Amino acid sequence: MASKLTPYLVRSAFRPVRIASRTQCRTFTATRTVASGSLAVHRDTPVNNAKIPFKFTEQNNKLIDEILKRYPSQYKKAAVMPILDLGQRQHGFCSLSVMNEVARLLEMPPMRVYEVATFYTMYNRNPVGKLHVQVCTTTPCQLGGCGSDSIVKAVTDHLGIKGGETTKDGLFTFVEVECLGACVNAPMVQINDDYYEDLTPESIIQLLKAFQESANDIQGTGATGALTGKDDKVKSGVEVGVGSGKAAGKGGLKIPAPGPMSSRRSCENSVGLTNLTSEPWGTEVFRKDL
Repeated sequence: MASKLTPYLVRSAFRPVRIASRTQCRTFTATRTVASGSLAVHRDTPVNNAKIPFKFTEQNNKLIDEILKRYPSQYKKAAVMPILDLGQRQHGFCSLSVMNEVARLLEMPPMRVYEVATFYTMYNRNPVGKLHVQVCTTTPCQLGGCGSDSIVKAVTDHLGIKGGETTKDGLFTFVEVECLGACVNAPMVQINDDYYEDLTPESIIQLLKAFQESANDIQGTGATGALTGKDDKVKSGVEVGVGSGKAAGKGGLKIPAPGPMSSRRSCENSVGLTNLTSEPWGTEVFRKDL
């Protein structure tokens, strides 16, 4: 019995020595540290803290009542996403006060609301400019047309800001985003709620200049939409006319209507129909050469 225990006791005696002799320091790395905490950590700022009061407007309270009717009363927490979006459109961004008010209305723990707002990138947890410029840089936009890299360079050079920054006049906020679902019209950009597609470096600069010329006509912020204003006069935070190609600034530049900035009306082939030009084969159509 003693002979069987001796090897075990010897190994146990030397184990602490072996552990202590191991290197306890971490190896150096050349890669850059990713500050992922910025997505999930809140730190109070003068414009974003729980002491800033927030209440929904009378009009938005009516909309909230309409939204809640879509859900069973015992599942009204499921309305957290549309009501968060409504709060963001009213306040300009999804602040801590907005999230707390949504939690109060839906009778749910604030942490549950924070989890939603920090998971989805569509909720802006910091103030944005009147025009939120979101350039898609996913693979189709990287490869389509002139490529999204040239669009990003044109935007940053023209506005003088980098991704995530806002111009000094508070008019533009520029960010790079993932796929916005308009791959066939790549490259493209979303400005507030509108898509502008088939871009070139020249057309995106022309678009930005047109918005700059019409800056005085732009209402609200990049998160403001028809839900918070008069529905017949407000569209995506920009008055109808400004976003429809009818309005012109002092320089005479008209803001194009949303959609392709090329000759295309939608996502059709720009050179015309190239296939399915003949009668389709079917049970009622027979080949004459047989």
